[in-house]
Amino acid sequence: MDEDDDQASDSLSSSDEMEAIEVGDSDDVEGDSAGDNESREEEGGESSAATKPEVQQVYLPGQPLEEGEELVHDSSAYHMYHAARTGAPCLSFDILRDALGDERSDYPITAYLVAGTQSEESRQNFVILMKMSQLKKVADAKDEDSDDEDILEDDEPDLDTVMIQHPGAVNRIRVAPLVEKRLIATWSERGVVHIWDASKHMILLDSPTVGAASSKGLTGHKETPLLSFSGHQSEGFALDWSGTVPGRLATGACDSNVHVWNPDQAGSWHVDQRPFAAHTKSVEDIQWSHNEASVFASCSCDQTIRIWDCRAKPSKACMITTHAHDSDVNVISWNRRDPFILSGGDEGMLKIWDLRQFKKGEAAAIFKHHSA
Repeated sequence: MDEDDDQASDSLSSSDEMEAIEVGDSDDVEGDSAGDNESREEEGGESSAATKPEVQQVYLPGQPLEEGEELVHDSSAYHMYHAARTGAPCLSFDILRDALGDERSDYPITAYLVAGTQSEESRQNFVILMKMSQLKKVADAKDEDSDDEDILEDDEPDLDTVMIQHPGAVNRIRVAPLVEKRLIATWSERGVVHIWDASKHMILLDSPTVGAASSKGLTGHKETPLLSFSGHQSEGFALDWSGTVPGRLATGACDSNVHVWNPDQAGSWHVDQRPFAAHTKSVEDIQWSHNEASVFASCSCDQTIRIWDCRAKPSKACMITTHAHDSDVNVISWNRRDPFILSGGDEGMLKIWDLRQFKKGEAAAIFKHHSA
């Protein structure tokens, strides 16, 4: 994707699939051959019991599990697999950009993540910045497990964390695609959107003293957001930073409204109090176009996907609408290179939309694999 002062740096371990085996009893053999077998067992000190590997089966959703049976991942399906715990559950996470280079493939790998917690205790919620380092390929991890004596402590997968106190549970979290600042936007369950500057906390993650300087026990760092917007009439989940206009943000709430935030010269944001209002139910997700600076898409529980142009007045900014699913539309993703949008609905369908044919209301492709 996340605590005593000394627990900010936690060890991770690769999760490898356990292979069950059956041990079968050898049949009794009469005569000299049986005696020869017994003496060979006594001399060699080895058992002649045969071992048969259990046949591994692929689990299909909906199949019942027998008592004592559990699901395990198939390590052969992954180039890399590591597991970590954040304490409280996290409904949303995002990638923190680093200076280690794009499309890197050399192992071990270092990754930076940020997540927001959903603790039952409202006052015990945090934005958690994470540095996961010494992440090895699955094959490498298996090789090392076979010879534990050769493993050095510094070579083990490692997790460092820095926590920031957050008012209420985090519904969604997104990182701005900026280089000079580490801006993080969060949607709070209290109906407020916050923007945080986590630049100094990123520096703490790379500090040798991160264990002592970062976690602040179980309380985390107490910071003041750069801006908090309470103009939505309810809580929400839709949140996206523009990739073409630095600092521009769009937020959508359960009240069916969308607001666009524009950065100002004073280093803050101007949020137009007039909402982009065309949806009739909760706005579930927002995606900015990767090519057109003023265009964004939204999806809603009203079963539609809408394309907007924020240069127009909010009341007239909805340019195209299509009935996308026969259920709530929960998520959309805008292709970075081609004019396609992927959508996911509550009925379990995935659909691909060609924006050149969007007005027709016919998906370019439909995938039905999930049951719900």
